[in-house]
Amino acid sequence: MRIATWAFQGETQSGVVRDDAVHPFADGLTARQVVESGDAASVGTLPGVPLAEVRLLAPLQPASFRDFVAFEEHVEGVRRAVDGRGGVPEAWYDAPTFYFTNPHTLTGPDVDVAFPASSVARDFELEVAAIVGPSGIFGYTIFNDWSARDLQSREMQVNLGPAKGKDFAGSLGPWIVTADELAPYLDGDGFLALECTAAVNGAEIGRDLLSNMGWTFETMLAYAARDSRVVAGDVLGSGTVGNGGCLAELWGRSGKQEPPPLRDGDVVTLTVQGIGSLTNRVTSAPPAAALPPVRPPKGRP
Repeated sequence: MRIATWAFQGETQSGVVRDDAVHPFADGLTARQVVESGDAASVGTLPGVPLAEVRLLAPLQPASFRDFVAFEEHVEGVRRAVDGRGGVPEAWYDAPTFYFTNPHTLTGPDVDVAFPASSVARDFELEVAAIVGPSGIFGYTIFNDWSARDLQSREMQVNLGPAKGKDFAGSLGPWIVTADELAPYLDGDGFLALECTAAVNGAEIGRDLLSNMGWTFETMLAYAARDSRVVAGDVLGSGTVGNGGCLAELWGRSGKQEPPPLRDGDVVTLTVQGIGSLTNRVTSAPPAAALPPVRPPKGRP
């Protein structure tokens, strides 16, 4: 089952995508409410509207979004590009590390994504996101973790982050595919063997299998919930796939920015087998006001 959220005739609706049409959930239920129930099959739907007549939005608005870094190849390449150090930190092998990204700046497919005006090292990240249900993984969608690499590199020198290098935007879509639909792609170790590709202006940049990730989504969910709380409707990002899942990985390996950073007008398309495609165009936000200078702590020269 494919579950989407869309805008149509001035209203936002959620429902099921079936036969090139969208069928709203009965009683005006949202995608998140259905995810929280854990049983989409039992929810009634209304007559359909042609998919071509609606504007797809992010499939749901999560309360929290943990983005993992589950691909060793990605860590190795990006680490060199962002902080100049090679190799994979030993701590990466201990547990599936994640950071919290901003759920309030998530966009859907086919909308412009505005990078900070000051950023010139603009990048995409090809990921798969798992939607948490009441008793495990409810379904999956595509996630583009847009990255301003120059801002990210600077702020992570403080040994925190990423922050402003990431939180300006993230794209989810085009819809949620329920876990049962993707079960045929599971390999013998419980990983989803989905082919993932990234293209800029129609030219393929990267290609990898989702099953090359170091941990399953179930393991990442269990780790996220350890000594903490995860609720239905939360989202877990896989982290960026390897073999060109982002530009910075390729920059780190070659020592030069080739392919070049994203520019205004560039169109990025991420495609994942069994789920679909997510396309967005790059633009720039208005310039931000300058920060006031830092005030030294009192009592220090």
